[in-house]
This record gives sequence, structure tokens and C-alpha cells, in this order.
Amino acid sequence: MKSKKSAEITKEMTIGETLQQDPNLEEVFLGFGMHCVSCPVSQMETIEEAGLVHGVDVDFLIKKLNEQKSKKGKK
Repeated sequence: MKSKKSAEITKEMTIGETLQQDPNLEEVFLGFGMHCVSCPVSQMETIEEAGLVHGVDVDFLIKKLNEQKSKKGKK
């Protein structure tokens, strides 16, 4: 059974859920020009919804979030 800490990030997750798993993933969102990480809406908006609003390739964003998360886990 996977713990919430090790769960893969999906586009159905909210930005808030993602940052609860790993606050350092904020830098990935910021790198995509998504400065909404501290916005109250980020607690309700999925990564997919936010990506569409910001014109971001959501699949690429998810890939980068999971890569960053797995890098941290290997340290």
C-alpha cells in the first residue's frame, strides 16, 4: 500500500494536495509561470484546471513534478 507521501502526482490532484506532499514542488509550478501556488483557489483547483487557465502543457507539468519529487526521494 502506498502512503500519501509516495503517491504519484496526477492532474486530478489539487495544487494544494501536491504541495502538501512536497512543498518544494512550488519551484516547478513557478518555473511554468504558475504563481497561483499561494492563491486560496489552489486549494480547490486541480493541476489540470490551473494548467488550462495558464496555457501550460499539463502532461509535461505532471512529468516535471514527478521527476522533481523522485529526485528528492533519492537524496
